Amino acid sequence: MLPGLFIAILLLGAPLVARAAVQPPLFATGSEARRACPNDIVVWVNTRTRYYHYKGQPWYGKTSMGAYVCKAEADQAGDLPGDLPIPGQL
Repeated sequence: MLPGLFIAILLLGAPLVARAAVQPPLFATGSEARRACPNDIVVWVNTRTRYYHYKGQPWYGKTSMGAYVCKAEADQAGDLPGDLPIPGQL
């Protein structure tokens, strides 16, 4: 019973460890991020909560802890959209 419980804890904890271990490249300015990902959308990620915000949303570039990142890399790192609605989607 104990080995099964140990394995279950490892399996359930793996996604949390994986999300925390991966961080997309962070940029101090939106222009730096646009140069790094010219074919992607630049978003602002709150590096504490791991939620990201699109340009035009209230928290874009405004959280006390954050940076500009490429959306595809934020998604790959497990970051999530923070504000709704998402621009361009109804």
